[in-house]
Amino acid sequence: RLVDGTTSCSGSVEVFYRGEWLGICSGWWKSVRLVDGAGLCSGRVEVKSNQSWASVCEADFDRQDAEVVCGELGCGAPAALQGGLYGEGEGQTWDKEFQCKGKESLLLDCDTSDRENNTCLPGNAVGLTCSEPDDVRLVGGGSRCAGGVERYDQGEWRTVGAVDGEQRDVAAVVCRQLGCGSTVSVPPGNTTAGFRVSCFGSESSLRECWRIQPEISLTDSMGGVSRGHQGPEVFRGYSFTITCSTQPQYPGGSFLLTFTGSNRTQTQPAVNHSAAFLFPAADDSHQGNYRCVYDNDVFSHNFSSESELLSLTITGN
Repeated sequence: RLVDGTTSCSGSVEVFYRGEWLGICSGWWKSVRLVDGAGLCSGRVEVKSNQSWASVCEADFDRQDAEVVCGELGCGAPAALQGGLYGEGEGQTWDKEFQCKGKESLLLDCDTSDRENNTCLPGNAVGLTCSEPDDVRLVGGGSRCAGGVERYDQGEWRTVGAVDGEQRDVAAVVCRQLGCGSTVSVPPGNTTAGFRVSCFGSESSLRECWRIQPEISLTDSMGGVSRGHQGPEVFRGYSFTITCSTQPQYPGGSFLLTFTGSNRTQTQPAVNHSAAFLFPAADDSHQGNYRCVYDNDVFSHNFSSESELLSLTITGN
């Protein structure tokens, strides 16, 4: 359904899952996919075009483009790039040449140019194989197929937890991804996980599950925030606000804002699934890394989930 829009045909998307209406993260709406391959990380490159999927010609796609696609899909580095490797497909052909620099987050963020000739010969639909990332491991259990679940995320290994009642579904996905066979036992999960996921149990890897993680963002009302090479910068003396938010899956809860520059923390209740932390005047003591921690009680079970780090620099005279 669509909610909070001005008409019945506009608004935020929600899906009915296990008796509840849940919001969908925007990252789910992929602009590129790999099809007819062995899994999520291999197949014919197709791009979303006017509500349909279009194959990409080999001449319009190179190694840097492939790096962006593999990264967008959560896969490892490109391992093979070849025309006709995964067939031609039945739809149209993408009519632009991609000119990625290799550092873009999304393929459609890359520059494009008109193709030198308007034809893409049969057998030239580009196929791509990305390496599978070693982004999931089990630790503390005595073998590679036993232990607590961790996922490599934002340069660090972080503990993974499951939404209450879905521990076995998450375990089944992890066992499948690691090639460890079926799940034997699932002990109680960690209630202070770095982030939480929700799985159906049929996914081929943890990357395909829903990730339940709060967002952290920086805003200002005085024009004192700029974007530097290392992240956002705030001019001394200007006010700024750090906002913590989460998808509207469960009501209530609270946000803890942590600051690595000191032991300072602030806590606010979640109102409409968010909380705003106002800093009236920036000074050198505010420089450092911030993180939102979302805490909530769901069905008499407490869970906690962390946002990514926000690195803030204080600048100016």
